[in-house]
Amino acid sequence: MSLKNKAFKGFAWNSLESLVVKGVSFIISILVARLVSPEAYGLIGMLTVFLSVSTLFIEGGFSKALVQRKDCTQTDFSTVFYFNFLVSILIYIVLFFSAPFIAAFYNTPDLILLTRVMGLQFIIAALIVVQKAKLLIDIDFKTQARINILAVLISGAVGLYMAYSNYGVWALVGQNLSLALATTLLMWVNGKWRPSWDFSTQAFREMFGFGSKILAAGLYSTILTNIYTIVIGKWYQSKALGYYTRANTLAEMSSGTLNIIITNVTFPLLTSIQHDRDKLLSVYSRMLSMTAFIIFPCMTLFAIIAEPFIRLFLTDKWLPATALLQWLCLAKMFMPISSLNLNLLNAVGRSDLFLKTDLSKLPVIVIGMIITLPMGTQAVVIGSFVITVISYFINAFPSGLLFGYGPIKQLKDCYKILLSTLIMAGCTYASMRFFDAPLLQLITAMIVALISYLGAAITLRVKEMNELKYAANKIMTKKKRL
Repeated sequence: MSLKNKAFKGFAWNSLESLVVKGVSFIISILVARLVSPEAYGLIGMLTVFLSVSTLFIEGGFSKALVQRKDCTQTDFSTVFYFNFLVSILIYIVLFFSAPFIAAFYNTPDLILLTRVMGLQFIIAALIVVQKAKLLIDIDFKTQARINILAVLISGAVGLYMAYSNYGVWALVGQNLSLALATTLLMWVNGKWRPSWDFSTQAFREMFGFGSKILAAGLYSTILTNIYTIVIGKWYQSKALGYYTRANTLAEMSSGTLNIIITNVTFPLLTSIQHDRDKLLSVYSRMLSMTAFIIFPCMTLFAIIAEPFIRLFLTDKWLPATALLQWLCLAKMFMPISSLNLNLLNAVGRSDLFLKTDLSKLPVIVIGMIITLPMGTQAVVIGSFVITVISYFINAFPSGLLFGYGPIKQLKDCYKILLSTLIMAGCTYASMRFFDAPLLQLITAMIVALISYLGAAITLRVKEMNELKYAANKIMTKKKRL
């Protein structure tokens, strides 16, 4: 199978999985949010950083180390499996005894039991790190899609049942735990790999050399990403954090979905051609442009329709989250292309440069927090938008050093996409002013946005339209065969 076909197949299955999983999760989250208070989301939001950091420790960068490593053996896989499982138990013990301190930090006693129960998901999730890595190595997104879709349906049913039964915040806990458990069981039932009684200290040291840098960068990035959650939860009320958490989750639905697809598909593909510099740069630049072609209009549209969207689906009790959602959508426009730039460094084995790049963003983030924190939650989110734009230039700088394809060249390749997005934004915003009903505003906005964006892209001769034609031809050809 050609590299282009592999990329298309991987993107297609990953897109199907992400769209279905995120779509189902979105519908369920809307229903749950109508039943659960903003304060409940605030409580879970307070634990986000601790849960995210724990997840990174369990994986320890070894998943990417397995994918990047050539010709992995059964011993390599088993070594990672046993190490991850041991770390997950240690992490849970730390979380269990740290729960009172976390509750004291936020002055919220309810967090003690919540932390101890939510922490169980890490032991469950540690059992499938290797299985996920093997699927990535094989570029087998079809199996992963089936498992994740079924798991999210099961966990969604659990969350909805508990929400309708007035379990409050525990509905969110039950949904998270059931998702981890269902995913793990399905991975073991469908996966062919089983651990053997092997552990190689040499293999561990070799993978740790690569994985530890990924872990360090991941920890640093996760803490910085969640610093807003920590600060808002500590500085303001849990209700304010609930608004921020819901807005951030909604923004992640679009940007995060594409980010996951890009990361999952590009890392094994770029790794497979890491020694062919010209081919690597060609594939990488085309992936970056195609990512911008999709994410820029999507996030801009979501920012425009934020208010009628919240009124229609979440009810007026969530309206204070509108401005937060708009700025977060604009900030997360740059997240997938920033991730693609960093993914390139991992693919060519430069996890050291990956870490240095992440560390260099610390002064910008600290200064932004110091300036915006006293001004309120909305100011903090606006500051995060400015920081995200600056961070993109920092993340893209190593690409310029290694391959001569830095942020300026990247933006030059995307300027027609940016112009098409601006034309779409103007047409969409103007069309919404003719209606007052949220539903009519949403329908009108989506139709006008699609027509105006594609029309502008065709008029400006955006080259990514050729990729859409290629995808459409592949789909039509497959339908004819069926």
